[in-house]
Amino acid sequence: EFMHAYWDREEAQVKAVEHLASFLGDGNALPCLLACTGLITSAMKTHIDSLELQRGGCRLLLEILSQALERNLDVGRSLDDSVISSLLETVRKYSENEELLSLVCTLLMMISSSEVAAENLRKAGAIPDLLMSIRKFLHNEQICLSCCGALWSLVVSGNLESSIDKALLRSAISASSTVLQEHLQNGTVAEAAVSALWALSLQGRFTENEYESTTALLLDALRMNLGRPVLVKNACQALAHLLRLSEISAFSFVTDSKGSGIKLVKDAYYFHSDDPEVVESVCALTNEMVQYDDIALDMVSQKMKEMLSEIKSRFPSS
Repeated sequence: EFMHAYWDREEAQVKAVEHLASFLGDGNALPCLLACTGLITSAMKTHIDSLELQRGGCRLLLEILSQALERNLDVGRSLDDSVISSLLETVRKYSENEELLSLVCTLLMMISSSEVAAENLRKAGAIPDLLMSIRKFLHNEQICLSCCGALWSLVVSGNLESSIDKALLRSAISASSTVLQEHLQNGTVAEAAVSALWALSLQGRFTENEYESTTALLLDALRMNLGRPVLVKNACQALAHLLRLSEISAFSFVTDSKGSGIKLVKDAYYFHSDDPEVVESVCALTNEMVQYDDIALDMVSQKMKEMLSEIKSRFPSS
């Protein structure tokens, strides 16, 4: 009621956000706080020029959504068009403010985990904003992580068939590849970028010039992060799609200057042989590899048959 009554008073809204934040430690208050999401973003939109309110509002929303997701509460109903619109307005207004953008992009990644909210983000044109944030702050690990995470959610479940979406997808491939190249040694960021590239590979929007470089980049990601099961799983899935789409990828896979992808596939399996999801991805990639006669011959010489026999015996029902 206070926020409604004094909607036009910036200092009143700042105080209200601070007061709401004082309830974060009370688990019983969480549903009520979640219901206030619209009020918080409305205040942020009304007072878009108040950096203090943008920061306070984003921090409060991050805490509310983090706790709600941990408790498996339904956040989708609290993330309607107006909430999405307000947050994207903050992104666009403060596109040069690295600290605030890091907060908002983290929020967008959280929000995109809801299928309904992801659809609202797509309709509101969030993808160009994510790509812009990556380009401006490529050095910022949190921004890159959040933007790639949100991209994965928006692309993997989206219906992206219009001509503008095709252009955006090509830009997203470039941005995700750049993030992966820049942050190869940061496993968390690399994992998000690989996941985004996997989702983008499903859309089939790679150009002829991108197959070789993307294949090499994914192989590098595997080499440097072999212990991360999610990254390994998604890298294998992305490589499988690239091999299915292009002979260029297949050639790059076995002739990479840092070592053949066949050995990497074997290493990935033996490192994660107890993880059914990783093994399934390894099999999906192997299935694409054997479609090429030259690769199949190399697989035989590198004793892939023994590995596949082991998989068959260990996972007879899969």
